[in-house]
Amino acid sequence: MKTLRMAWRQLLRDAAAGDIRILFAALVLAVVAVTAVGFVTDRAERALAIEANRLLGGDAVVRGDAPITGAVREAANAAGLRRTETLSLDSMIRAGEQLRLGDLRALGEGFPLRGSFRIIDAAGAAEHDAQGIPAPGTLWMSQSGAETLDAKIGDSIGIGDSQLRLTALVVQEPDASMDYFNVAPKVFLNLADVRATGLVQEGSRLGYRLVVAGDAAAVERFTAIARPALARGQRLETIQDARPEIRSSLDRAGRFLGLAALVSVVLAAVAVAMAARRHSERHLSGTAVMRCLGASQRTLVGIHVGELILLGLIACTVGVLIAYGLQWAIGSWLQAEMKISIPPAGWLPALQGYGVGMIVLLAFGAPPVLALRRVPALRVLRRDLDPTEPSAWLVALTGFVGLGALLWWKAGSATLGTAMLLGILGTLAVLALLAWLMILLVRRLRSRLRGSLRYGLANVSRRAGTSVAQVSALGLGLMALLLLTFVRTDLLDRWQLSLAADAPNRFIINVQEDQQAEVNAFMAEQKIAPPVLFPMIRGRLVSLNGKPTSGADYADDQEAKRRAEREFNLSTAATLRDDNKVTAGKFWNGRTPATPELSVEERFAEQLGWKIGDRVAFDIAGQPFEGKITSLRSVDWESFRPNFFVIASPGSMEGYPASYITAVSVPPGQKRFTAQLVERFPNLSVIDVDAVLKQVRSTADQVSTVVQVVFWFSLAAGVLVLLAAVSASQDERLLEGGVMRVLGGSRRQLRLAQASEFAAIGLLSGLVAAIAASVLSGVIATQVFDLPWKANWSLAAIGGGLGMLAALTAGLFATRRVLDAPPSVTLRELQG
Repeated sequence: MKTLRMAWRQLLRDAAAGDIRILFAALVLAVVAVTAVGFVTDRAERALAIEANRLLGGDAVVRGDAPITGAVREAANAAGLRRTETLSLDSMIRAGEQLRLGDLRALGEGFPLRGSFRIIDAAGAAEHDAQGIPAPGTLWMSQSGAETLDAKIGDSIGIGDSQLRLTALVVQEPDASMDYFNVAPKVFLNLADVRATGLVQEGSRLGYRLVVAGDAAAVERFTAIARPALARGQRLETIQDARPEIRSSLDRAGRFLGLAALVSVVLAAVAVAMAARRHSERHLSGTAVMRCLGASQRTLVGIHVGELILLGLIACTVGVLIAYGLQWAIGSWLQAEMKISIPPAGWLPALQGYGVGMIVLLAFGAPPVLALRRVPALRVLRRDLDPTEPSAWLVALTGFVGLGALLWWKAGSATLGTAMLLGILGTLAVLALLAWLMILLVRRLRSRLRGSLRYGLANVSRRAGTSVAQVSALGLGLMALLLLTFVRTDLLDRWQLSLAADAPNRFIINVQEDQQAEVNAFMAEQKIAPPVLFPMIRGRLVSLNGKPTSGADYADDQEAKRRAEREFNLSTAATLRDDNKVTAGKFWNGRTPATPELSVEERFAEQLGWKIGDRVAFDIAGQPFEGKITSLRSVDWESFRPNFFVIASPGSMEGYPASYITAVSVPPGQKRFTAQLVERFPNLSVIDVDAVLKQVRSTADQVSTVVQVVFWFSLAAGVLVLLAAVSASQDERLLEGGVMRVLGGSRRQLRLAQASEFAAIGLLSGLVAAIAASVLSGVIATQVFDLPWKANWSLAAIGGGLGMLAALTAGLFATRRVLDAPPSVTLRELQG
């Protein structure tokens, strides 16, 4: 307790004297950066999860071919979740003289529990969110379905034994992202009207859905109980089961937010390490006096480490409070900007802020402070005697290991964490080596230089250790900020490219061999680019490596079981498209294999346990077909082009019954496209994915907004931390500046000398940081974000220039006192 009281008194004395301002400010800014990014990330992830669940109509959905009762319903009741039900079936729909098979959705009260229908309920009216579901005696119809049937609002629509009035057209619906490959017009009616239609009879093929919603913990409890209790024909769906296009946007957003948090941790370490070094240097003389008065090494360690701990707790508390206020303001702005409800953040980011602050402080602040116990008493008379502490290296090594563990924890991805660690170590090694080479070069050239330039560059070589540390710290901080900039640019460019306005919005299936020319002619009449028609052969999996296979072999994985039991859509291709990439094996590009070969989407193969070299057999309309897996592919599902899980080599499926599928982009003004196509080709089925595209674009736009906000906040916080790190080692420059002013140096000479020193340090740091960030962003973009990458050296050059400018600005700002304060004041303050 006595040592703790002495540590507290020293903390108060240092605070009054201003000796800990830099360290305190650096630590507060570091905690603010880490915690605020954590708060914003936490809130954004919660908001995006809720918004993504709009695409389900709830937080989780149980589908079945019979009424959902028993353990699953009891699990929903036990979890205290809100719930509703829907019923789906296929039936003929009559609109005037038109009669077509339709997809009926009967909705229970309260549906959807998340999101809403987007409807048009009057001629010429603007689309808007619906309040509730169709009233009894009325129905809604999908806009594309109404176009196909030539139905208008107010028409009477025949459904079974009932006549219901069409009151709205559905532009966007919940659940479209889960199953949008329906080929029939959609009709939405009230669940209370189903009995009167007479469609629910013995033998009717009905689909039942139980939709639940509530807080995240309750939904997790429900899914944990319901999943193992699912009966035959039932399956549980969450947003993780959504279309790959939706999952891709959400996954990439989460990884980017994790990267932003990593950058904050790196910047915190840089700032605190530099500030702690300055803090320990300013206590050398005081510690020497204490040694003269008989203070033991244990007492000195207790006082200085105790001061660090007290300082850390206070700084972390202040940083967390500031971060909480900032995230509240940012959250309010995001809520207004994105027009969504953003739930409050949890307390985990605050705990992470304390953890990061204290770990970084002790890991990078303790080594120079521990060296204070070795201060020789003779330093009272000789200022050139600096302490050495062998154990400080062990503490520093422990600190780096702790930082590595921290990076892995914040990354949430082994690949991302490893890439960051290797990138940091490699950048530090290169920076230190180049800084040392620069020092050697300056020592050789110093005699040939004149004036202020000579004084400035002499400072670089005179303080070799300080210069190496500053170049390394500044370069590492700039690398982290530039990395965040490069990845964010690639990410947003990718989303804008993949969700372009001309993305295909109509899928056309069931085109027959002899209809291809006529379909192309129809497209030309509609002034639509000629589509590429892909063969599609439906087959059922029968064996793997000669062993009979069925859904029962995948009883432990419901999704794999469902895939194995349903028919596969197979296709053939001679070459690989640009939205498919081979990840393992060899594709048959440019050759026709003698025996059938297969290329399988990598995640699909992993789920079914297929590997390269396996032989997979299918039953196609009673005919056997077997092929050998020779390659695995990754598929860019965001392209919205026809893609297949299994592709066969060219010529291997000749003679098997096939139809063709294609995708086209129909301009918004061509409202009659679907009706005219079906009138000319009654056998074709047209799938309108406009609603899904709107949902995907909406999700990507919201994700982009969150990414932008987190990026700019991380950048602003990082710049502040960087400034604290740069200004943390300025005492020596202030001292030298004071001496030069006493010897008659002018303000202009001092400024030029300082500018040349900081420009040299900044240029070297900025160039290395830009190159390192470019290389590391390429690794992260391709390996973590699955993005195509091309080095942007112009952006790297700009980054290097900005690095030099940042170092120059921060350095001149930090040393401005030498020009403003009288030399006697500066020397007295620094020399005591």
